[in-house]
Amino acid sequence: MAKPNDLFAAIPEPEPRRPAREPRPAAPPAEAAYTAAHIEVLEGLEPVRRRPGMYIGGTDEKAMHHLFAEVIDNSMDEAVAGHATFIDVEMTADGFITVTDNGRGIPVENHPKFPGKSTLEVILTVLHAGGKFDSKVYETSGGLHGVGASVVNALSDVLEVEVARNQVLYKQSYSRGIPQGKVQEVGRVQNRRGTRVRFRPDPQIFGEGARFKPARVFRMSRSKAYLFGGVEVRWSCDAELVAGTDVPEKATFRFPGGLRDYLAGDIEGQTRVHPDIFAGKITKPGGHGSVEWAVAWLGDADGGVSSYCNTIPTIEGGTHETGFRVALLRGLRDHAERTGNAKRAASITTDDVMVGCAAMLSVFIREPEFQGQTKEKLATSEATRIVETAIRDPFDHWLGGNPVQASKLLDWVVERAEERLRRRQEKEISRKTAVRKLRLPGKLADCSNNSAAGSEIFIVEGDSAGGSAKQARERQTQAVLPLRGKILNVASAGKDKLAQNQQLSDLMQALGCGTGTQYRDQDLRYERVIIMTDADVDGAHIASLLVTFFFRQTPKLIENGHLFLAVPPLYRITQGTKTLYARDEPHRDALLKSEFSGRGKVEIGRFKGLGEMMPAQLKETTMSPKTRLLLRVTVGDAEQVATADTVERLMGNKPESRFAFISERAAFAGEELLDI
Repeated sequence: MAKPNDLFAAIPEPEPRRPAREPRPAAPPAEAAYTAAHIEVLEGLEPVRRRPGMYIGGTDEKAMHHLFAEVIDNSMDEAVAGHATFIDVEMTADGFITVTDNGRGIPVENHPKFPGKSTLEVILTVLHAGGKFDSKVYETSGGLHGVGASVVNALSDVLEVEVARNQVLYKQSYSRGIPQGKVQEVGRVQNRRGTRVRFRPDPQIFGEGARFKPARVFRMSRSKAYLFGGVEVRWSCDAELVAGTDVPEKATFRFPGGLRDYLAGDIEGQTRVHPDIFAGKITKPGGHGSVEWAVAWLGDADGGVSSYCNTIPTIEGGTHETGFRVALLRGLRDHAERTGNAKRAASITTDDVMVGCAAMLSVFIREPEFQGQTKEKLATSEATRIVETAIRDPFDHWLGGNPVQASKLLDWVVERAEERLRRRQEKEISRKTAVRKLRLPGKLADCSNNSAAGSEIFIVEGDSAGGSAKQARERQTQAVLPLRGKILNVASAGKDKLAQNQQLSDLMQALGCGTGTQYRDQDLRYERVIIMTDADVDGAHIASLLVTFFFRQTPKLIENGHLFLAVPPLYRITQGTKTLYARDEPHRDALLKSEFSGRGKVEIGRFKGLGEMMPAQLKETTMSPKTRLLLRVTVGDAEQVATADTVERLMGNKPESRFAFISERAAFAGEELLDI
């Protein structure tokens, strides 16, 4: 027998090969060529039509209404600058919106950088062309990038603009951003000045049938009048557009009271922590335009802050809201210190102050910075200091001048802080500690979510079903606890047996909420407790035992809506590539009649239990919140006694009661057996 080294030695050395000539690199395929001819240059307004989402955030209903916002904001800039006193908004059944103001009117003379082209056409066809870059023209404005009017023009199938300047009327029409002719001088007008823009969103961009919503446009128009008391907004709409709605055909808005009136209308009829609205306005804070606010705290609602910058709604807040929150927090803390309550107020945060706070905030600042063209969030860092400085002293004076209301407000905020701290302490229960205490190491597959909110635990029968459930679960929010077979019937067992039962002890340690008089809903470690057993008679028996346990030992868990029953399928029905699941025999028969044709073989499989199901099937049918069906276990107040009697009759230690129940329903049971 040869040695291992001899085996390798027996293989002859290969002869040296001549160096081969290196092959020439293959020519790249024609489609891989990349030349200057492949560089596409988009001119004019074509970039807007190609990528509208870059300019208005998308092509949905919200983005479409942003077109109206851009147009009315231009008119509002004229009003805020002191050159316009009214704005007309008109909606017609043909899908058009018309916005008219009596401001200075867009310049129409030829632009010096575009010889032979009217400034009006430049503004409507050239991106980043506008009068908002120079603070000498507009001290504060909502349009900052010079793209608003041109974007509206690009995304409208028809746009018509009229300008009245120096008692002469000019007009020009566009289609999808393309001028349909030069600016025309229509003739002389005596009592008219300003700009009128009439446009309709392009169905090629926003889809066929896309139309402005009268209610939404109405609210947007009205809010402008609240934000600047020096302007009158006139609304009109065709009757057929507002039929059957609360939107009027005609209305005129003028609110000298500004945000105070706005907030008072919004919170009318709601309970307030204090009766008065804290409101005010400071002009030229830090050399800028103004800061205006209105604040009230609600005792029975969540509230919320509606903020604006240069009349632009900042839906996502921003730096001005940060200054607003800081001013309120520091004002309350200072008031608490002045009144000897500094220790009580030491733990309050801005979140505590804003609970139930209904507020309106409007700032006018020079050259604000927004995040994105849709301007939904203010990013000007200086706005935090401007707003805090403007509101801080007036808030201190308001608190000092209204001691009773200030005391109520401070008590309210301190209670919110104490409630927050209590919730945190109750919910921050270490899951590792609970798992470590279980006497069945590894049985509980816990979720990674540290909060009870949104988390759930599945109680399943046996290791086989538990294994499938652990693979099918969403690890972040779903925990799985397998139990061995049927648990103890607590309705017929004594206290000693109940105390000694290991499975129930493990279950309650996993839940963490205690039983009987020691039950604490705040300590429950999962928002939903889901009983998931097989879809057969044995599974129903185990589910009955578990429901009995919770009803007897933790009735508050059921009362507070935490207990659920999963509904796994009993049958899998397949025909070709089509697969459906049935809960029981009647559901199976109904699906066969309604969902499956006579063509092709129909295969019906019956699941013996959850452990037999593939994890993907268990997830799809029973565990995924997107596709599953859950039954919430509830007991009404009027049903408490009747339910307790039924549980005692069926689950108690008197077999004659169960026999009587079965005898009374023998005919029903027989029909069920015949169906099977």
